[in-house]
Amino acid sequence: MAKTHQTINPATGETIATYETLSDDQALQALKESHQAFLEWRKTSLEERGNILREIAKRLRANKDEYAALMTREMGKPISQGGGEIELCAAICEYSADTAPKALADEERELEGGRALVSYLPTGVILGIQPWNFPFYQVIRYSIANIMAGNTVLLKHAPNVWGSAVEIEKVFREAGLPENVFRNLLIDADQVGQLIEHEYVRGVTLTGSPKAGGAVAAKAGECLKKTVLELGSNDAFMVLADADIDLAVETCVQGRIYNNGETCVAAKRFIVVDAVYQEFRDKFVEKMSQVEYGDPTNENTKLGPIARDDLRETLHDLVKRSIDAGATCVLGGEIPDGPGYFYPSTVLEDLKPGMPAYDEELFGPVASLIRVKDEDEAIRVANDSRYGLGGGIFSKDEKRAIHIARNLFETGMVNINGYNIAQPQLPFGGVKDSGYGREHGGFGMKEFVNVKSIMIVE
Repeated sequence: MAKTHQTINPATGETIATYETLSDDQALQALKESHQAFLEWRKTSLEERGNILREIAKRLRANKDEYAALMTREMGKPISQGGGEIELCAAICEYSADTAPKALADEERELEGGRALVSYLPTGVILGIQPWNFPFYQVIRYSIANIMAGNTVLLKHAPNVWGSAVEIEKVFREAGLPENVFRNLLIDADQVGQLIEHEYVRGVTLTGSPKAGGAVAAKAGECLKKTVLELGSNDAFMVLADADIDLAVETCVQGRIYNNGETCVAAKRFIVVDAVYQEFRDKFVEKMSQVEYGDPTNENTKLGPIARDDLRETLHDLVKRSIDAGATCVLGGEIPDGPGYFYPSTVLEDLKPGMPAYDEELFGPVASLIRVKDEDEAIRVANDSRYGLGGGIFSKDEKRAIHIARNLFETGMVNINGYNIAQPQLPFGGVKDSGYGREHGGFGMKEFVNVKSIMIVE
């Protein structure tokens, strides 16, 4: 009998749909079909690929409301935010189509006694293992770049958003993408290893936890296959003495609760210098107290449920352990009664190294306030993390903030006086335990290509 997975509405706890998982043999057959598709897809022109990507963008926008509602049902994203995710997906498709001819063009290089070319050629089937927090974007982010580069793509999506996975494959096909260039595999995590081992898989990309990333990278390393990993973070946002406090408060609250706080590049640790700590703290707590959780299908709701019950339990355990270790909970911190997997906006302070709220990634609307003496200590504490994905700086001295961001902040991305997440034109990725490799900005199209040197003697 085939194994099944159910998708559950996190706002109500009710079952949405039941899906059968593929058998090992079915998954391997899909891989073989993806490889056969690659042998033809790699011959297509960049123009042909780009036209399909533009059609995908058009169809994503045409069905934006439907997809937003699906994400709200499957993982609790506030309905007001789903449209923005789909718009980002469409923009990625268009950016990739527009920039690929230049990014992937042959380059001429000097060669004594002749000339040389450097070419960027597709390598084969790329396996993507993706999380649930941005059900459409996470898939579009890696798949579109690789499809544009001439690779074919397999998707192993998180089981709680398999409805979204099905819809993505459907829109790709309806936009004219040839059969098997993109395949959605409804499989369990323990079925991934056999795919990585197979000769037809040429690369693996994963977005998830450091534990999952380490396991996938180890398996891929055994098979001498390249990986790209995005493994979350504990992003620090520094509020310096000359910051616009009202702007910082407004932005930091937005950065903490966006997508129910379940964002790898969410603002999580707020490192505030002593001179402005009390003002920032009081205004921040007041603003966070105004954020009430509620029905994610309501356009006015800013905070929906945590995506799964087990994830809420994990979040609450990290909060409790931080309090037990001496942190002060000044807002929230209790699981509410009633249906659904809601968690209130929560603020912790008096944090020190060794506490989960200081060291770990809390995936939910929990803010960690850390008071420091001055700018130098703020920088030290911001970098006192095994993670290094994103972060932020608030200061009216833009030149100084840029210097800190560029030269002193150990992350892959930094916001100055604002909060932004992924941008199609900018590289996305981190350092340290946040992973390696880059997506977006043309960089993702070159992660899984064969950079080939051709030397011509004349």
